Amino acid sequence: MNVFTDEHYELVDFGDRDLKEAQFIRCTFERCTFASGSLEEIETSGCRFNSCDFRGAVMNASTHTETAFLNCQFGEANLFVAKFDRCKVTGSDFVKAQLDGITIVQGDWSYVNLRHARLTKQDLRGVAFYEADLAGANLEKADLRKADLSRANLGQAKLKGADLRGAEVDGINWLNVDVKGVRMDSVQAISFLRCYGAKVE
Repeated sequence: MNVFTDEHYELVDFGDRDLKEAQFIRCTFERCTFASGSLEEIETSGCRFNSCDFRGAVMNASTHTETAFLNCQFGEANLFVAKFDRCKVTGSDFVKAQLDGITIVQGDWSYVNLRHARLTKQDLRGVAFYEADLAGANLEKADLRKADLSRANLGQAKLKGADLRGAEVDGINWLNVDVKGVRMDSVQAISFLRCYGAKVE
């Protein structure tokens, strides 16, 4: 196993390197590309990836702990059974990424593009999805208790059986959200009714 500690990389192309099972500790990557790279089972801890390109990369079974992926591209990347533990992934794009079996433990996923993502039955408790684009995402039976969904785009998202109790839902446009079978608390129910013009006293 290759172990990299406290390294700094800028504008480096890792796409043609075999980094399978590599371990990165407190490393920083600025505008690097891992596009179509072999990153199976890599481990990152306390790393920072800023505006990096992971499009088409194979990252299945990778593990990331307290790592930041800021404004990164994950389009069509394979993240099958990957784990993100308390990571900051703000502004990143996961369009058409393979997310089956992914594990997300808390963390900040604000401003991310997760349009049409498959997140069924996921434990997403406490995750920050502030202004995230979840349009068309499949969140059926997902546990979103105490998550921050403020101003998130949930248009056409599938939420049947999802649990939203205790989640922040300010600014959600409920007019194009199907809430059938969704578990809500009283505060969220009031927000929903007010979106439809009801006067709740």
